[in-house]
Amino acid sequence: MADTLNLEAITQELVTIVTTYGLDVIGAIIILIIGNMISKRVPKTVSRILNKRDVDPTVVNFLGSLTRMSILIITLLLVLAQFGVQTASLIAVLGAAGLAIGLALQGTLSNVAGGVMLLFFRPLRVGDFVEAAGHGGTVKAVNLFTTELATPDNVQIILPNASVWGSAIKNFSFHDTRRVDLVMGIAYEDDMDKAMSVMNALIAADERTLKDPEPMIAVAELADSSVNFTVRMWCNSGDYWGLKFDMTKAMKEAFDKEGISIPFPQQVVHMVKE
Repeated sequence: MADTLNLEAITQELVTIVTTYGLDVIGAIIILIIGNMISKRVPKTVSRILNKRDVDPTVVNFLGSLTRMSILIITLLLVLAQFGVQTASLIAVLGAAGLAIGLALQGTLSNVAGGVMLLFFRPLRVGDFVEAAGHGGTVKAVNLFTTELATPDNVQIILPNASVWGSAIKNFSFHDTRRVDLVMGIAYEDDMDKAMSVMNALIAADERTLKDPEPMIAVAELADSSVNFTVRMWCNSGDYWGLKFDMTKAMKEAFDKEGISIPFPQQVVHMVKE
């Protein structure tokens, strides 16, 4: 008789629980299923959009994981709310914890933010020669925390992304063409038109110089010891240093051959006798 009464009491309790929470359980299950489906599809859509925009794979994976995690957290909060749990206080606790963690990792998070901005906007790419945060070199890698450069003498430089993104970035490899600037000086006694003709002939003979924009040679300065010419010519970015070095040597040799002197700095001293 007692067993029968206990069984009836348990059955009644189960009926009460099912009646009270049945719809909530069903709703929670539906929310979990829908949330799980969204958490799988939305990150794939985000990744597909970013890949079409040629965003770095590191950023794509990071944002995909972040999106999935955010959706799962929202789903969990909705499930708790379905059972009457006060999510406002829970969100406040999570927010306070997130703020404390953010303050503790402020420098690290700023580097992550800088890395995301660098990888998303792409002001520099692997292989570019840049100047950033007071350092110059070829970009070897751009990660979420650091940017790696290699100097012309092959010295590795590791820069925090926050300092790179927060400074002016000079990218020498961004454009396909560059302008080579030279300053050539001749003596005051030499023929300026002849010197300009010699330099023009050298520029025209070098296949690396571009015809458009046109090269330019102009008298720039009447200096203390020489008449200085500004020589400007355009070339492909990959030919910049070779053209600059070769043209400097060729102009010196051509001046020597034509009897055009490149004077040394000199001063005229007047001796006054008492």
